[in-house]
Amino acid sequence: MKYDKSVYKALTFFSQFTINMLVPIFLCSVAGYLLDKHFNTSFFFIILFFVGALAGFRNIFHMARRIYSDKKGESSGEYKSRKDGRDS
Repeated sequence: MKYDKSVYKALTFFSQFTINMLVPIFLCSVAGYLLDKHFNTSFFFIILFFVGALAGFRNIFHMARRIYSDKKGESSGEYKSRKDGRDS
């Protein structure tokens, strides 16, 4: 039986997408809730929730940019090395 690797790549991409989006939102929301509880306020949760959402969107943007640049480099046959001297 032959397995289709594109299905596994799609599942990997989906799981990376959800982790990169949900973890910052969750952590910032929990931090906001704890700060609100400690200082007896009601605005830290909202502020940090949006900070977490922005961080999640930033992570997704960088992930998509990296995937797009990798596909672009593979199709043209280019070899790209990192700026710090390590191979990618």
